[in-house]
Amino acid sequence: MADAGAVRATLSLKTRVALAVTAVLVLGGALVLVAALAYGRQAAREAYDRLLLGAAADIATAITVRDGTALVDMPVSAFELLSLARDDRVRYRVVAPDGTTLTGDPTAPLPEAIGRDESVFFDGEFGAEPARYVALTRRFAERSFSGPVRVIVGHTLLARRELAHDIAQNALVVLGAAGAIMALFAWLAVSQALRPLPRIGAALASREPTDLTPLSLSAPREVAGMLVSLNAFMARLERQSVATGNLIADAAHQLRTPVAAIRAQAQLAADEVDPGRREMIVARIHDRASGLGRLLDQLLSRAMIVHRADSQPATPLDLRDVAVDVVEACDDLALGIGTEVELVLPDSPVVTRGDAMSLAEAGKNLLSNALRHGQPPVRIGVTGGDRPGLWVSDGGAGAPAEVTAARGTRFVRAGRNGGSGIGLAIAREVAEGHGGALRMQHDGARYTVSLELPGRAT
Repeated sequence: MADAGAVRATLSLKTRVALAVTAVLVLGGALVLVAALAYGRQAAREAYDRLLLGAAADIATAITVRDGTALVDMPVSAFELLSLARDDRVRYRVVAPDGTTLTGDPTAPLPEAIGRDESVFFDGEFGAEPARYVALTRRFAERSFSGPVRVIVGHTLLARRELAHDIAQNALVVLGAAGAIMALFAWLAVSQALRPLPRIGAALASREPTDLTPLSLSAPREVAGMLVSLNAFMARLERQSVATGNLIADAAHQLRTPVAAIRAQAQLAADEVDPGRREMIVARIHDRASGLGRLLDQLLSRAMIVHRADSQPATPLDLRDVAVDVVEACDDLALGIGTEVELVLPDSPVVTRGDAMSLAEAGKNLLSNALRHGQPPVRIGVTGGDRPGLWVSDGGAGAPAEVTAARGTRFVRAGRNGGSGIGLAIAREVAEGHGGALRMQHDGARYTVSLELPGRAT
């Protein structure tokens, strides 16, 4: 039994989802914060640029010409607009067409390039601080006065920065609240989605160690796939468990009698003083031991067949090659009893999917039965078509009716002269493991046992 401590517990799925959602929210929050800062700066710039332009427009509107001289009557509305940026310092300047300053701060900067545009925004300095300016041009074309009069209005950037910061901060607060709500809903959704996993664990923990029946639980599609795989795994375990139990039962059932007989014969041989009778007893012991060896081979072969049914993938193979391997494996037995085996094979390949070793083992058992218990001529062959198969036939009368009806059931003796019955059980299990069936029939002249397999492989 595997040690439960060998299972290494890692972070729970809920924790992983929480960390993933947190990472997404942090990354998204950083991106949104950068975007909010950029948007805040842009929005603050546009808002306060409009404020500067409005103040400059009010001043430009207040310019009048008297006696050929431009006069500026500074409007209160312009200062009211500029006062909206309470913490910023403000400067203005009105420049005549000849470049002289009509009013305001004569050190206020002018734009580097003045085109035909009515208004131009540009960055500059206000002492040691950065500032933003607008230059608004009003053109006069009167007899006594003509040319462009430029109004420059600027202020420092404290209010702009504060507005941009407020916009970014508000966006971050909204994002944080939305992220917290999203994380909560994600946690609840994951908890609901993972609820079948504890149910599966509880169902497995409450079972008896020998209970390998499939779990029947409703689960989401992703968990259902794992449940199907788990049921398939338990089905393989159950087949292996049944096979192990059958092997033990077969060994107990089949070995007890021959071992007892060998022990009794050995005791007789030890007590026998007549050399002739002792030689006969030793010969019987040899025969019993040989039969016991064959029985052990069949029991181990059957266990191997059951194991390979779950561990070896089916591959394309030619049944003619399997038949040749079977004949070669039984050469010694055929020579020992003086019977020749006739091999009947079609000219074209007979391709199917399966395990070549298991099919060969089943064929060896069928051919051994025919050689030991049948009548010559003994033949082995392969049939093609939609139902390919491997068959063995002999000229005998065939197995008893109860054996034919049992079709290889364990403990039903298939030998016509006292065979163990395991050979047909092996053949039947190989056939069923390949999706086929074991067939036994007598046509009046010959008795045939065949492994019929599914349609040919493409």
